[in-house]
Amino acid sequence: MQNRMGLGFLIGILFISFPFQSQSQSVKGDAGQSKKGKLVFFDDFSGVQLDRSKWNVETTGMHVNNELQAYVDSGRTIYLENNHLVIQPRYDSGYVTKDGQRFDFISGRINTKNKFDFKYGTAEARIKLVDGAGLWPAWWMLGNGEWPQTGEIDIMEYIGEKDWASAAVHGLGYSGETPFVNRLYFNKANDVTQWHVYAVDWTPDALVFKYDGIQMFRVTKTMTSNYGTWSFDNNKYLILNFALGGAYPVKINGVKNPYYGLPSSTLELIKKNKAKMYVDWVKVVQY
Repeated sequence: MQNRMGLGFLIGILFISFPFQSQSQSVKGDAGQSKKGKLVFFDDFSGVQLDRSKWNVETTGMHVNNELQAYVDSGRTIYLENNHLVIQPRYDSGYVTKDGQRFDFISGRINTKNKFDFKYGTAEARIKLVDGAGLWPAWWMLGNGEWPQTGEIDIMEYIGEKDWASAAVHGLGYSGETPFVNRLYFNKANDVTQWHVYAVDWTPDALVFKYDGIQMFRVTKTMTSNYGTWSFDNNKYLILNFALGGAYPVKINGVKNPYYGLPSSTLELIKKNKAKMYVDWVKVVQY
């Protein structure tokens, strides 16, 4: 996709597992204080509504990955609660977008395009998720130009197996079914339904992904040169979204009914308003 076409397919994966306890604690009080480097972006969602000076709310036009949701600008799908951002998909049978597309689900997607972008540094977010097969929340970054030429950095994706989350990169020559994707398996008592800090350290020649401070994946400029062009020497903007079903989840769960990649159990979870993505804070530090 320009915006996640075939995002995170499990081709050429190197799987790793760390039975660790979370090192992430709430840093509401000091998240804006960096021991080194310069804090260039921070939001702890402590206001009464989403800060539109920092974030754009996307609405569905182009549709990708056979996903099930329409993105809408609504307080039903994007809101602040207890100093957290909440992105919540909803069942809304027969919802019609402005361009005439029809969906049974609505959800939220926000980005910082034309408001904040950066090149090189550490981007991280503290996130808690709800378990459900076929749910597809994500925390990621895109370049400002054409996809995949200007690159995609997927810091965290969850597609419905609560013991792991994945990271990936896409660029010219290694997009869609990218060879650069990996999982981190969580301790059973500390799965994706608990708070975790999902981060990437981005330098001119490498992307190092860390979950709760533990390195889980590294992609270097030399590695990508075997497939195509290094697509990570340009500015990237931030994205948080909650997709449903589609190509990546169906590769894992094989579900085709009642919806593509989304089983009945998760449909009921959504109908009961229990499918949510919580974000405590987002920050970017440059060195």
